[in-house]
Amino acid sequence: MENKTKKRSLLPNGCLCVLIVVALFGYLGYVMGVPNMLNTIMKTAHDLLINTVFYLMSICVITGALGRVFVEFGVVSLLEKLLRPLMKPVFNLPGVSSLGAVMTFLSDNPAIISLANDKRFASFFKKYQYISLTNFGTAFGMGLLVMVFMVGNGFYAAPFIGLFGACCGCVCSTRLMQRFILKAFPQYAHEKAVEIEEEEMTAEESDKPKKSVFIRLLDGLLDGGRSGVDVGIAIIPGVLIISTFVMMFTFGEGANGYDGSAYQGVELLPALAYKINFVFEWLFGFNDPHLVAFPITALGAVGAALSLVPGFIEHGWVDGNAIAVFTAIGMCWSGFLSTHTAMLDSLGYRDLTPKAIIAHTIGGLVAAVCAHLVYMGYTLIFA
Repeated sequence: MENKTKKRSLLPNGCLCVLIVVALFGYLGYVMGVPNMLNTIMKTAHDLLINTVFYLMSICVITGALGRVFVEFGVVSLLEKLLRPLMKPVFNLPGVSSLGAVMTFLSDNPAIISLANDKRFASFFKKYQYISLTNFGTAFGMGLLVMVFMVGNGFYAAPFIGLFGACCGCVCSTRLMQRFILKAFPQYAHEKAVEIEEEEMTAEESDKPKKSVFIRLLDGLLDGGRSGVDVGIAIIPGVLIISTFVMMFTFGEGANGYDGSAYQGVELLPALAYKINFVFEWLFGFNDPHLVAFPITALGAVGAALSLVPGFIEHGWVDGNAIAVFTAIGMCWSGFLSTHTAMLDSLGYRDLTPKAIIAHTIGGLVAAVCAHLVYMGYTLIFA
């Protein structure tokens, strides 16, 4: 009887999955033709791998090496000390949390978890603050990569305006998450995240072999570069799978119709976005409905979202405002839908995942709106 009930419960999910796959590929095949659809999928994925993923990986290697050198020679500690006075009044977090912001900006979202799992670091936090670190750290994930990518495409002021927008979104997301936590668990306002003895705080400094400056520099560059390769490899599935299908639902047919070339599609997303384009134009200042593909993709993977930008630039859809909004929402969201569950699970608060997702969704939208408004002010002053 148990096996029969299991089969019955699994059947609707299996049917739903088949229906969705058939509907998606059936629609693409109907509009483009099945041979053209298959050729476009393969050629788009191949071109993204060669011309986008390896470019992003090279940025990851350079920024990873730079970030590790900053850690090794105390630049991160210096930045942490400079930012520490802002933490309590702005984010309602202890001063040491600024280290988490710097580390995630230089690397990726999970860097905040490796810090949070350090007992000395966690001992500074109340429980509600400790849990909100997931939202706080995610808002700066892969920030250096996003900034370097945008500057590399010829935009200079807009990415920094986007960084300010991401900070505004981070404040909103972090404080909203803290509010959700305290409403559900008022006792967390006074409970410490970790209880640690004073002896443990001082005992960790063990005798380490001293190294020369050259060896420390070399180790930092190579170890950081290696971690950049790991990040570059990690973004491959997101870029190839998510971006390929987002592009096929964003771009249209070629000049000669559908011929199986890369970057052709059915323009479904712009058609849907066009019906409510006034919302995106009012909130984000988007001049073209195609641009909505970036925030949708950034929900799952910011690397995949960045791969859309060169195509937008080539088609002439992008201006400085769009880059500012892309930087803000890309950095603030930075694929949080694919990382929030694992991050909160590693902290031991999996049940709070829905609240964290709601708070961070709102934070990302606030980041984009702030970037748009600040860019409008910037153009009024410097135009």
